[in-house]
Amino acid sequence: MVGSIVQQLTRNMTEEEIKKAGMEAYFVDHTTGVYPQFASGTPWTAATFAVKGDVIADLTEDLAAEQKARVTYDNILRLSDDPDVNNVIRFLREREVVHFQRFGEALRLATEKMDKKNIYAINPSFDK
Repeated sequence: MVGSIVQQLTRNMTEEEIKKAGMEAYFVDHTTGVYPQFASGTPWTAATFAVKGDVIADLTEDLAAEQKARVTYDNILRLSDDPDVNNVIRFLREREVVHFQRFGEALRLATEKMDKKNIYAINPSFDK
C-alpha cells in the first residue's frame, strides 16, 4: 500500500521536482519506480526478519516490529499534509496497533501455558 502511494505521488514528477525533492540519486537507479528500501536508502531484505523458533522470542520480536511500524507511520503523518496519503497511513497505523494487541495476547497466553515456575519466560519444552 505504501509503495502504491509513493508511485502515485511520484509518477508525474518533472526533472525539476525530482531535483528539488533531493531524489536525483534514487531517480538515476530506479526512475520513479517503487524500490523497497528503508528511509536511509538501504535496500529492504528478508534478512531483517528475526526468527528464533522460540515462541517467546518470536512473539516479542513481532511486538517490536509492530511498534516500529507504528512509529514510522506516526513520523509520516508528522511530515505529510496530503489528506489522501494521511487517510491510508492512519488506516495502516490502526492495523499495527491491533496487530500489537493480538501479539500481546498471544504472548500472554503462551507464557500462561508454560511451566508456572518458569520465571524467565523461556520455552521449557526445549530443555526436557
